[in-house]
Amino acid sequence: MPRKKSKLKIIPLGGLNEIGKNMTVFEYKDDIIIVDCGLSFPEDEMLGIDVVIPDITYLIKNRDKIRGIVLTHGHEDHIGALPYVLNKINAPIFGTKLTLGLVENKLKEHKLLRNVQLNVIKPGDKISLGKFNVDIIRTSHSIPDAICLAIDTPLGKIVHTGDFKIDFTPIDGDVIDFHKLAELGKEGVLALLCDSTNVERAGYTMSERTVGETFENIFGNAKGRIIVATFASNVHRVQQIVNAAYRFNRKIAVSGRSMINVVNVAMDLGYLNIPSGMLIDIDDLNKYPDNEIVVITTGSQGEPMAALSRMAASEHRKMEIMSEDLVILSSSPIPGNEKTIAKVINLLFEKGANVIYESLADVHVSGHACQEELKLMHSLIKPKYFIPVHGEYRHLRQHAFLAESLGMSRENIFVMENGNIMEISEENARLAGSVPSGNILVDGLGVGDVGNIVLRDRKHLSEDGLMIVVVTISKEDGSIMAGPDIISRGFVYVRESEDLIEAAKSVVGAALRKCEENNVREWSTLKSAIRDSLKDYLYQKTKRRPMILPIIMEV
Repeated sequence: MPRKKSKLKIIPLGGLNEIGKNMTVFEYKDDIIIVDCGLSFPEDEMLGIDVVIPDITYLIKNRDKIRGIVLTHGHEDHIGALPYVLNKINAPIFGTKLTLGLVENKLKEHKLLRNVQLNVIKPGDKISLGKFNVDIIRTSHSIPDAICLAIDTPLGKIVHTGDFKIDFTPIDGDVIDFHKLAELGKEGVLALLCDSTNVERAGYTMSERTVGETFENIFGNAKGRIIVATFASNVHRVQQIVNAAYRFNRKIAVSGRSMINVVNVAMDLGYLNIPSGMLIDIDDLNKYPDNEIVVITTGSQGEPMAALSRMAASEHRKMEIMSEDLVILSSSPIPGNEKTIAKVINLLFEKGANVIYESLADVHVSGHACQEELKLMHSLIKPKYFIPVHGEYRHLRQHAFLAESLGMSRENIFVMENGNIMEISEENARLAGSVPSGNILVDGLGVGDVGNIVLRDRKHLSEDGLMIVVVTISKEDGSIMAGPDIISRGFVYVRESEDLIEAAKSVVGAALRKCEENNVREWSTLKSAIRDSLKDYLYQKTKRRPMILPIIMEV
């Protein structure tokens, strides 16, 4: 009688119910492989936070089982957490040439490169990682060298699409490998994990080439300098800007740290072709007439510190926006960024520049599959089980409806959350508990040292300000020897509110004298008395609740 096979576990640690932070764990017996290792950017309420990474408690606990990390492409939401994760676990990294070029740059910055094993893979390769054999399949996305994975497990094949779109006329000529995907579908696929980002959009995503045609029309009619803001990682978009500039005899300058990094890596590895003599330093812009210049820059999302925002606010050290400039925002707003982008567009118009953005011309196409492309992927793969990934809850739910509309049984569709464990056995699949998951917040050099309590305090400080009460008491009898003095930050300006501050001092003094009369000497009780009396008084007078910080000194 054949031995029963162990259960296969699929555990998403990021990328579900959110955009970004993509990370999925596949586990069989004593072998674990990880697909992607991304970060996400902080939400508005995460005050002062730089980036957000997945909680990898489960991986740290099982670090001896990890056979490798396979990366589907080089976007931050798929590679950005690597420097933080590799500090905790040691595993070989597998990725295509451009993806690893970008990873190498990142690890150099974090001084981690020496200890990490980077393995270049290409479409058509097969890699063996413990009980898992992974087929590398070419796909299309908004960055070159994107791949999807067919993971052969003892229980069957699993296909992970990564981020993809179906572009029949890609810039690099490398069309998605339909033949291989159809072959997999014919052989039988156990489970499909598929990108859900654009599931709400009907039809097809336009080809990247349509943007090139738009650029050529715009460049042909432009009289002054052209400034194009786009995502640094969108190498195909940068290539099309270069092509249009070359056609109209314009030089190219690059602005923004991430844009300079990506352009250098892509040129070194042969993914970006800029004719010699065409690339100039941004310091040399004044050596050329305005109608011979194109500047490629970061800041298409209105990020306050990015190059375009600094130009718009007249804070850029190398470049000032002029009235004849044409600014093209070649991206669509990431949800939540609409206001900051609108602010930058307004500032650019105020400076006299002409601005072209997505709602005015086809200056951007998405890198993600729309409904018809997703249907094609499902029809080719024909999986037994389906897990929608890479999207907010509404995207995952809509993708589940789409799979159902193609005839898939509802019982075989799993809309999961980060940390859920999907267990697949020979008989069935089910959700079987969960592992620790969530957001680890990175602030400066601190990883995970800022939690909910610190964020709550920051929110309180940002909304209501701070009052510090300093009082000196006698060690012998607890009497007030100096103070109370009050320092206010972000609540009221002391000079303009002298009466309020003086009255507040009296209220604190009265509370302390009451403690003295009752022979109360514990600092915690004294601090509570100061806090309570002052809080009530200030709310009564101002209807505001600043953070109150009592400081007691004993002499």
